[in-house]
Amino acid sequence: MAMDNKKELLPVVDENGNVIGSISRGEAHDGSKVLHPVVHLHVFNDSGSLYLQKRPDWKDIQPGKWDTATGGHIDLGESVEIALKREVKEELGIEGFTPVSLGHYVFKSKIEKELVYVHKTIYNGEIKPNKEELNGGRFWSKNEILENIGKETFTPNFESEYLRFFSKE
Repeated sequence: MAMDNKKELLPVVDENGNVIGSISRGEAHDGSKVLHPVVHLHVFNDSGSLYLQKRPDWKDIQPGKWDTATGGHIDLGESVEIALKREVKEELGIEGFTPVSLGHYVFKSKIEKELVYVHKTIYNGEIKPNKEELNGGRFWSKNEILENIGKETFTPNFESEYLRFFSKE
């Protein structure tokens, strides 16, 4: 069975994104709440539907839930832009997209604390979810998303981000 690499090194950052150290993935997710950066990409199509990925059951955070199209850690020594392109290619097989930055914010859960760099794009090409990293994905209408918020369908991170950035669009 696949699993996350708990020894993978991640940068430790301050709330402005300045790297101030490093931490293993396992330590970052063990309740230490050490701030580490991640990238998110929300993929819309021309119809306004939003592509969501289904997290596999083996993930160490929020297994089996629907989540942002792409989300992943920024590797130690990697820029936000390079991490975003790498994660989107790895998870969805997409290379030709134009990201729009929506800014960043701090997300806290019971076991971790992330500095989330949020992006969106409009993409109408083929999406090929990586079967080793994801349990598929599909486009959701705004109504489908709003009807399922608060029902344990989505990750809490996705729900808060969707409500913050997109529910009024």
